[in-house]
Amino acid sequence: MNARFSLLIWSAVWLCLPASAQREEATTRDARFRQTVEEKFADWVELRRDIHRHPELSNEEKRTSALVAERLKALGLEVKTGVAKHGVVALLKGQSEGPCVAVRADMDALPIKELRSTPYRSQNPGVMHACGHDVHTTCALALAELLHRHKDQLRGSVKFLFQPAEEAMPATFQGDWGAKLMVAEGAMESPKPIAVFGLHTAAIVQPAGTTDDDVHYLKAGQIGYTPGIDNANSDRFHITIHGKMAHGSAPHKGVDAIAVAAEAIMALQLIKSRQTNTRQPLVISIGTIQGGQRENIIAEKVEMGGTVRTYDAAFRDSVIEQMHRVLKGTTEAHGARYEMDYRKTYPSIINDRKLVEATLPSFRRLFGSENVLELIPGMGGEDFSFFAQVVPGFYFRLGVANEEKGITAGGHTPLYDCDEESIKTGVLALAAAVCDSLAAATVK
Repeated sequence: MNARFSLLIWSAVWLCLPASAQREEATTRDARFRQTVEEKFADWVELRRDIHRHPELSNEEKRTSALVAERLKALGLEVKTGVAKHGVVALLKGQSEGPCVAVRADMDALPIKELRSTPYRSQNPGVMHACGHDVHTTCALALAELLHRHKDQLRGSVKFLFQPAEEAMPATFQGDWGAKLMVAEGAMESPKPIAVFGLHTAAIVQPAGTTDDDVHYLKAGQIGYTPGIDNANSDRFHITIHGKMAHGSAPHKGVDAIAVAAEAIMALQLIKSRQTNTRQPLVISIGTIQGGQRENIIAEKVEMGGTVRTYDAAFRDSVIEQMHRVLKGTTEAHGARYEMDYRKTYPSIINDRKLVEATLPSFRRLFGSENVLELIPGMGGEDFSFFAQVVPGFYFRLGVANEEKGITAGGHTPLYDCDEESIKTGVLALAAAVCDSLAAATVK
């Protein structure tokens, strides 16, 4: 039976149960879980800080992977290591038979120098958990510990996907990595889950119905979500402009690659403003540019790299065609030539609407409707999308901001941090999502 159809049928059956019976069972379980979370919270804070002190770049997560595997094996889970290089896949079986639900946590860090002076600041110079993956990993490990203690609440099994290399590899890297490689190596099989959940820390968000000028913090204790499209197709490109070298005093004897590159950059921006439907979200950003050897020499070559963000797959392909047309016309007009290496990095995350609808009541029950906020889709990229292409997926935001503690910085910045109370919210949210999904799936 198709996984998405199965999930829909199981959820419908669960929702047909008397509401009072659902609430009573869930409320009793919530209370037991909260008690365990409070008991273990200090330990989980130390776990998060240990991971934060020892950040590792993409595909270098040796220490983190070993720590994850050790803790999972200590719980008696079935553990497989070396998946997609440093990934870990583990299976926790409940005390009753049933389907499987997956939870994903990414483990890698970023090449950023941490500026916050905390007792747990990075001890790896120039590398930092600036995107919250230390929290993601902690929440998933804590979830494994929580559910292991309360196996009687599991009507099936939980597959844990501890993923390396979410932050993407350098443009020069050849081959697959991260979630895509985990899927290719069978991480979503044997057993195949009926759904996959993932969370991501967030301090600054844009709730539905607000404008770009508004600043909104997603606080610890809050959850953010988007039904359907969550973020963008995330692509990378590398362009080389080839000109002809000449002395700076005689530019007419050469072809100035820098001048051509400057014109090409401006022409690429016109794709968004003048050549595409204004209702189609699009970002074309040039992030790097290198060229020239000396002040008085006309540059023979310029290299530049950037990213393209879109939502629609067909529109994504049309943008690539337009980029080639713009680069071809601009370079030929000046007697230059170009090369472009374009890589489709991550597809857009599309949250399964039925899974979102089935899960939101769990979040509202735990945290109150006022703390479960619908957000507008962003233009960021994330490879959770590869897991969500296999089975229905729900990727939600975990609030980590706390203005009183000065924790308000956005991700991928040197001042990023989290209010560690958010760990409680993350663990409880994942536990409810998993247990309610399995309960819905096993109702006869």
